[in-house]
Amino acid sequence: MLPQRIRDHLCKMAQDARPITYQALAKTLELSPPNTIHQLTVALECLIAEDVATGRPLIAALVISKARGGLPAPGFFECAKRHGRFEGDPSGPEASDFYAAEFKEAIRFWCSSSAY
Repeated sequence: MLPQRIRDHLCKMAQDARPITYQALAKTLELSPPNTIHQLTVALECLIAEDVATGRPLIAALVISKARGGLPAPGFFECAKRHGRFEGDPSGPEASDFYAAEFKEAIRFWCSSSAY
């Protein structure tokens, strides 16, 4: 199942405390066209829903858009908003603040192999 494959990979990556781009993650997981980025974002949204439901930091915060200067795509913020985790404009300054805090907490939490 793709969401679990992504979670497993991102947990390993959390040790390095560095994000990965959507494109690089799709390539690493060897996702097959068509719509590889869409496949990835659907799975990441599932992970956001799981993490919110269990009160965990969003592991999806480890995935960023190459085109957004180190931030995830707007869909990350919109999904977090739908689940009550983020309030504000995905393009506003509150997005950067939310992301920085969520990334920090995700690294802290998910770098432990016993986190899930």
